[in-house]
Amino acid sequence: MCAWRGHKRATALLVLVLAGAAPGCRHPDDAAAAQPEAEPCRGDAVASGVADADLYCIELLPAGDIDRATGSARLLPPVSPFGIAVSPAGEQQYDVLFDLRDLPDPAALGPYTAYVAWATTPQLTPVVKLGVVRNGTIRSGRVAFDRILILITAEPSSDTSVRSGHLVLRGTSAAVRMQPHDAAFLLAGFLGAKESSPKESTHGAHHDMQDTTGTWTPPPMHPKVSMPPELMTLRPDVSSYLPRDDTSIPLARPRELLQVADGSALTLVAAPVRRVLFGRTVTMLGFNGQYPGPLIQVDQGSTIVVQFTNRTDFPTAVHWHGIRLDNRFDGVPHLTQEPVPPGGSFEYRVHFRDAGIYWYHPHHREDVLQDLGLYGNLLVRSREPDFLGPANREEVLMLDDFLAGDGGVVGYGLEAPTHALMGRFGNVLLVNGEPRWETRVRSGEVVRLFFTNVSSTRVFNVSFQGAGISDSPIAAPNVRMKVVASDLSRYEREQWVENITIAPAERYVADVRFDGAGDIALVNRVRAIDHVQARFFEESQPLGVVHVTPAPALPDHRGTFEQLRRNAAVVAEIDRYRRDFQRPVDHGLIITLKPGDLPFPLGPLLNFESVYRSPVEWTGTMPEMDWIVTGRNARWVLRDTATARENMDIDWRFRVGDVVKLRLVNDRAALHAMQHPIHIHGQRFLVISVNGVPNSNRVWKDTALVPTGFVVDVLVELSNPGKWMLHCHIAEHIETGMRMVFDVAP
Repeated sequence: MCAWRGHKRATALLVLVLAGAAPGCRHPDDAAAAQPEAEPCRGDAVASGVADADLYCIELLPAGDIDRATGSARLLPPVSPFGIAVSPAGEQQYDVLFDLRDLPDPAALGPYTAYVAWATTPQLTPVVKLGVVRNGTIRSGRVAFDRILILITAEPSSDTSVRSGHLVLRGTSAAVRMQPHDAAFLLAGFLGAKESSPKESTHGAHHDMQDTTGTWTPPPMHPKVSMPPELMTLRPDVSSYLPRDDTSIPLARPRELLQVADGSALTLVAAPVRRVLFGRTVTMLGFNGQYPGPLIQVDQGSTIVVQFTNRTDFPTAVHWHGIRLDNRFDGVPHLTQEPVPPGGSFEYRVHFRDAGIYWYHPHHREDVLQDLGLYGNLLVRSREPDFLGPANREEVLMLDDFLAGDGGVVGYGLEAPTHALMGRFGNVLLVNGEPRWETRVRSGEVVRLFFTNVSSTRVFNVSFQGAGISDSPIAAPNVRMKVVASDLSRYEREQWVENITIAPAERYVADVRFDGAGDIALVNRVRAIDHVQARFFEESQPLGVVHVTPAPALPDHRGTFEQLRRNAAVVAEIDRYRRDFQRPVDHGLIITLKPGDLPFPLGPLLNFESVYRSPVEWTGTMPEMDWIVTGRNARWVLRDTATARENMDIDWRFRVGDVVKLRLVNDRAALHAMQHPIHIHGQRFLVISVNGVPNSNRVWKDTALVPTGFVVDVLVELSNPGKWMLHCHIAEHIETGMRMVFDVAP
């Protein structure tokens, strides 16, 4: 088999490729010939700023009759206006950087003139030509497969579009290593039965106690994934909490628009509301009896007074997410204020320095209070008349999910959060608090969409069914979309997009033009992973529908919409910081997990599946497994790379006017590594590079997604004095310790 040629049977190729580094398929001199420079997949992600090599670098091995040729294929993230580049169907996209060494003259292998790189799947279909390669470093084409096989062949011509030549190098991505859990799980169960540890017995005793109380409603299983039966009997080691069920609680009203003038005051009351969802009435929470809370619209430069009253069961505060306001009113309990007790009040003075879309939410036990409905948007209008291009109408969309089972709403941990590993994935998607969003537009209308992700943990990948990119307006499909702004500002330049990937707490502003009559679906399409059976599958969920009527748009903004504006003011503002993009990193944070007493057999299961981690866990395919781990069993960590201090022990001190380059490294080796949306209070920052790939279209941010194994460099402008928090915006992660504070002196 090691003497395989390009014309042999495909099954032989598959066995060879999956054999990886099997000694029988390597040249006898490989071990002696191996040199460090021939292993470009090795490296220190913390120091180099590139992605974890284990997940994103493929070692290329020579075919059995090839002497010495070696190399690697590094999977680089394409430059994207979002935190990660995926297709509308949710497929992870990569550009491929080849580093090849000791390739012989192709003519020495037969009637060949060039080397060509190809990407395919373990099924060997489809096959994508990446491009012509040679010895040295060369960046080639793009690939978007769940599992990737890289092949390099000698071909008769560089123009060939069909692979037919001599196989020279091959390698597989980390996802190919995933295997079904059956054998490992049976082994773990056997060992657990024979050698049960005291910790396992303790957790089992608590599980028995919870079974007799009957207080927990287990989450429903994912309809396409089966879990081991041993996990189905476990319960969290905390009490279950839900708001009291009282028929005197009023039904929630749809949110209202509050246009608030400079110097005006308003009242926000957080209190229980009843909602009809899933055919039943459930008790949740709302601001001012509304779900979501009121949409507060103000002019840039305004200051308003907000009288907050807390009528929930938890002490809390209101955080004005993304607003660069006076530190005293940032709404962080025990840091900027004392928590507001149930029945108490607090007065906030909120100054709106920057135009854009923001939101407000609790900043204590977000895993409960925010998930039950305490959130609302803030729309800050620029005083510049042409701040954004013209649009016929606007829609402000808050994306969320909610978890309920056949027995009702799945409870929340009272003493500590449940879902401490992955966060609480809901099984029903919501837009503005409803399972289905609808709007009606005229043909040709430009609709401005303000997206905010308020979910606990879900990263959305939203698109319009049939939407696409076209370089020529004449050839445009019936829906076109361009992203124009994000958290705190406009982009340097507008950009055509097919889909918008939005992590918890992020905001994106997109202009969308609808041509032709008909119904256009807004959908969330992702690639889910069944970790037990080691398979990927598509999950497509409707979010809403746009009804496009035949009546023409008035006025018609086609001309301005088809232009991608360059925002000169944004470019000029960022110009002041470009000299800092290439300078050394000032501070680094490693994002990792410290597991505690995990319920058996969860530990062995997680260890087994750690051979591969997806950059993003897009959906909750393991509801029971996620649910049973609480803040008592796991601690998420931000670790200072210089001092090894963690979370609230980190001591960073700056002054107003400082510019800090910060490196965020998501530890792929963590027991349950996953993506983290990192939020910085009171300041703004620029994403400089992702996995060493420079960002080419910047926008001021307050939240950035750091996928598993990724390295993200950001440049933070320290413009606001006070004590400010940096944390993961997965609600269950911040509540299990993943937060730190830095001090900015005047």
